[in-house]
Amino acid sequence: MAKLYFRYGVMGSSKTANALMVRYNYEERGQEALLVKPELDQRDGARFVASRAGLTHPCIYFTDLRKMTPAQLHAYACVIVDEAQFLTREEVRYLTDLVDEQNIPVICYGLRTDFKGELFPGSQELLACADIIEEVKTICWCGKKATFNARFDARGVVLKEGEQVVLGANDRYIGLCRKHWKEGNLGPQ
Repeated sequence: MAKLYFRYGVMGSSKTANALMVRYNYEERGQEALLVKPELDQRDGARFVASRAGLTHPCIYFTDLRKMTPAQLHAYACVIVDEAQFLTREEVRYLTDLVDEQNIPVICYGLRTDFKGELFPGSQELLACADIIEEVKTICWCGKKATFNARFDARGVVLKEGEQVVLGANDRYIGLCRKHWKEGNLGPQ
């Protein structure tokens, strides 16, 4: 029986690397996995997913997934969605339909919360609907578990105001423990 998975973690916790490895594992066993991302995410280029560790693979956009017929979808053993926090509630509900009606497993990777500590809409719906929720863990600079995403400016000041979505990677975000996120402490330079 297919399930909807939500694997969340802070920035830098290797979520995308995990997604790419899962895709590779399916391929290694002679099965195809469909890699998908929201069109909003253009950091790695159009229709491409890349991890900080250097793993890369072509993907399709979520809008392309929605246009696929059931016959086309059944060519895949599973659907893997990267940057799932950028999905809408309705898009997550579509994924539940793939699982429940098409019996296709869906594995979503994304952030749980933004730099203010607030849930992303896609993550909120995934937390409500997913069959299995798993944390992809990493550590803060102090060694404690990182649970918050800190956005910082060019001077290294942690920001707590602004637009929810500002695309970036290590140049703008870092995972911190709750204490250091609250303090705005990025650690020793």
